[in-house]
Amino acid sequence: MYKLVALDLDGTLLTDELQITPNTISAIQEVIASGVVVTIATGRMFPSAKKFAEQLKLNVPLITYQGAIIKDVDEKKVWFERPVSLEISKRLIEFAREHQVHVQVYQDDILYVAEDNEKIQKYGRESNVPYTIVDDLSSLATREFTKVLFIGDPMDLDRLQFELQGEFGSAAHIAKSKPHYLEVTNPEANKGTALLYLAEQLGIQQSEIIGIGDNHNDLELIKTAGLGVVMGNGVEALKSIADYTTETNNDEGVLHVLNKFILKPQL
Repeated sequence: MYKLVALDLDGTLLTDELQITPNTISAIQEVIASGVVVTIATGRMFPSAKKFAEQLKLNVPLITYQGAIIKDVDEKKVWFERPVSLEISKRLIEFAREHQVHVQVYQDDILYVAEDNEKIQKYGRESNVPYTIVDDLSSLATREFTKVLFIGDPMDLDRLQFELQGEFGSAAHIAKSKPHYLEVTNPEANKGTALLYLAEQLGIQQSEIIGIGDNHNDLELIKTAGLGVVMGNGVEALKSIADYTTETNNDEGVLHVLNKFILKPQL
């Protein structure tokens, strides 16, 4: 019944220790062998997602940067790209300066920050990606950013999100990927839009898709998929709209879904 499975990474496929359990890896390999396409749909940058894709031996387009870029694992083809507009890219740097909040920008698969602080060091460790320091991020805003990420106190980011939505409206997609991460992308750069585009390219119907996520930035992913699944550790806003709630990321929730709906549906 299902021909495509799209998996979020953090809080979904990955445990809190940022690992994929051996049982889950085996199940994904079995699902792929059965003819089902398995891909990643993450807010992470492509180089970070690629490492997990290689671990899983995926050879399919990956949805990265919240859906801003779909690219083959071997990087030979970009299927879909929707960057933040130049005007908004510039304005977001001003916003960070005005609110004195940490901001990092992504351009050409490179992560840029203005200073080497604790926030970017922690992010770099968790994402396992390098970063580049530039004195003035606005100097990069002569070209569009793939994505902009604010890191800070959850309540401060809630207020910032409200302000950004008030200024940009439908001209930007603004969502939290974690309580302390606020991400801004092109309005067409969300996991749902990207997932539907990829499915159409592969000749797969919307009803034949399983989408699994845990946080606010997975809303469109779960709403778009024929079977939208939220993790047991997911936010309540997703549990209220998901078709199914699985186990937590630390209790192999993805494995449970693969068994229940693809590998062992009779059980």
